[in-house]
Amino acid sequence: MSPSDQTILVTGANGFVASHVVRTLLAAGYNVRAAVRSTSSTERMKEIHAPYVSQLSFIIVPDMTAPGAFDEAVKRVSGIMHMASPFVLAPENNEVDLLQPAIQITLGVLASAAAAGSTVRHVVLTSSFASILDMGQGYRPGYTYNEADWNPMTYAEAAVADGPMAYCASKKLAEEAAWNFVKEKKPAFELSTICPPWIFGPTLGSLASLEHLNESTEAIYKLINAKSIPPIDFAGFADVRDVAAAHLRAYEKPEAAGKRFLVGNHFDYQTAADAIRAKLPELKDRVPEGTPGAGLKGDVYQVDGSEAAKVLGVEYTKLEDTMKDTVEGLLEAEKRLGVEVH
Repeated sequence: MSPSDQTILVTGANGFVASHVVRTLLAAGYNVRAAVRSTSSTERMKEIHAPYVSQLSFIIVPDMTAPGAFDEAVKRVSGIMHMASPFVLAPENNEVDLLQPAIQITLGVLASAAAAGSTVRHVVLTSSFASILDMGQGYRPGYTYNEADWNPMTYAEAAVADGPMAYCASKKLAEEAAWNFVKEKKPAFELSTICPPWIFGPTLGSLASLEHLNESTEAIYKLINAKSIPPIDFAGFADVRDVAAAHLRAYEKPEAAGKRFLVGNHFDYQTAADAIRAKLPELKDRVPEGTPGAGLKGDVYQVDGSEAAKVLGVEYTKLEDTMKDTVEGLLEAEKRLGVEVH
């Protein structure tokens, strides 16, 4: 079937990364059914994807954890990009706010897809480097993470962990549940998972506010106004456009079936600052200098994204270009919103 004869369901379709996935699918000629929790985001999405609005439709799924929540959404779709997952870094209750919803939503999508029979041929799950990283090992100098690694945190440990650790575990537990589902139920569809670290890059459409940025864009905005170079949190990044391309190709390429892909390269804040200062010299007074070049010599683990390059054909965007495009969007928003710059 040609792309124009196929409809792809994208869950959580109004998110930062999901909007790029939607755009990539539309540009490739696919029809997209966007699953969102309420109608409030649909008009904005129509504006963002205006050139392709005839290929875009919406389905409202108010409670994505409810049994059968996606039964209607999966009807007559050829593929699914499952991107909806709770993102809470300060949960009141780890199990209720994070772990259970992450697992329930994922299993709900897969159960609905399996019940739809042979129409759904491939599901691509947006997981995370958090499902690969062993946070208990710290910076782990000399080690290189790849797709064979799994975050070892158990459900019981995650239930009592701090917020960020519990969030990372929720990504692992949801992905693990997806692979177990496929192994046990043997549905008609194939599964692939995409595991990116920090995801940076431009936001589709102008930024509505600088107060409520997505987590990764906020990390770069904080760097612009930082007094010093922050320590590394996750030593990996991917450009949002590369992540979107990886989703499309994981769906299209038969050799991606049954595989997980670490999509990303090395990241540290010093190298990001070096890139911003070099590409946008007008920001030299606002971005800390630190020790130029030192970031690449730090004692920290490495990430191996070569499998995604080999199998999916992902050509990684350089950090300097990702930083330039991310920051230019922030500067445009400052100007448009009249933000006072010190």
